[in-house]
Amino acid sequence: MPTGVVLVAAERADQPVGLLASSFSSVSLEPPLVQVSIMRSSSTLPLLRTAPRWGISLLGADDGGQLSALSAPAAQRFDAIEPHRAEGGALLLPGSPLRLIVEPHTEVEAGDHVLLLLSVLGIEHDSSIHPLVLQDRTARRLAA
Repeated sequence: MPTGVVLVAAERADQPVGLLASSFSSVSLEPPLVQVSIMRSSSTLPLLRTAPRWGISLLGADDGGQLSALSAPAAQRFDAIEPHRAEGGALLLPGSPLRLIVEPHTEVEAGDHVLLLLSVLGIEHDSSIHPLVLQDRTARRLAA
């Protein structure tokens, strides 16, 4: 099934931490909530939990080259990528079609994943940038 991909990232002890997620969606408009699903075994999730605010950046159609860098082992994920630091230590990808600043709201255990409900504190949207879509583990562009 085709899906978008987001980077969930924050600064911790002056170092970027983050991971890619393909399970992301809007949950509520009032209050504004989104959800992301992360494997419970993730070594990055405990680090993110220590950050008060996180950035969520939807990867754009031209960000296919960043997929491999952001899929690298946690210690090397940001070697070739320079995220933008936003309020509260949230990290965002410049040139992303959608950027959110969020803070944790609620966690729900869901099998081998954790569903994280996140309160949306800020949003930036650029409709001129098309999202990257994954299908069958291959990055694709949507037809314009």
